[in-house]
Amino acid sequence: MPKIADLTGKRGLVVGIANEHSIAAGCAAAFAEAGAELAVTYLNDKAKPYVQPVAEAARASILAPCDVRVPGQLEALFARIEKDWGRLDFVLHSIAFAERDDLHASVVNCSQEGFALAMDVSCHSFLRMAKLAAPLMTEGGCLLTVSFYGADKVVENYNLMGPVKAALEASVRYVAADLADRDIRAHAISAGPVKTRAASGIGRFDDLMDEVRARTPAGRLVTIEEIGGIAAFLASDAGAPLTGSVVYADNGFHTVV
Repeated sequence: MPKIADLTGKRGLVVGIANEHSIAAGCAAAFAEAGAELAVTYLNDKAKPYVQPVAEAARASILAPCDVRVPGQLEALFARIEKDWGRLDFVLHSIAFAERDDLHASVVNCSQEGFALAMDVSCHSFLRMAKLAAPLMTEGGCLLTVSFYGADKVVENYNLMGPVKAALEASVRYVAADLADRDIRAHAISAGPVKTRAASGIGRFDDLMDEVRARTPAGRLVTIEEIGGIAAFLASDAGAPLTGSVVYADNGFHTVV
């Protein structure tokens, strides 16, 4: 992949790697290739063996647990970053979760508790990270999160994650405005469908991938490496004029009817 961004001397946090096939893994590789020093998180001890090889390949200097549902764990992560690094230049938030029963139910039939959990993990955690990251971004920075086309249009079987991702994209715009005076930018990367562990929970996801491939002007799906290249550009100084955007990384699928 051509080097399109320079992150030399920058330090970034990557949250949301499940394994080598994750969108966050593609982003971590691109960040490292562009010269960044990384902190990488894993969900729990069960997930660590799948994340550690990705972290090692990206030469991450910090590998730490992060489950935003565990009280104090996110704060402990940022406390370690402050202790070890003293500053932070960018964050990639690539986490989403919904209980299977709520995800597979129609949106009007998802439970109140399930909707609140999905919103907390998938959306409000981005706001929490922004609050914790901002004091460490002493020279400005960039906050990135990952969204999907289902935030804007109805996608079959995406169900409650549609409203949740729509809230995430709105949150990006408000964060960008809130933190503009600190020279901190915020973006959502709306990625085309990628066969990840998280996506496997969506009903008939393989059918969705086939449909998107057929309707995309280029006739092909986006890769995690391509998404990573976009993330690296946005986090770099070259992306400084951009903020508050939903950046579509889907080979143009969002442009077709």
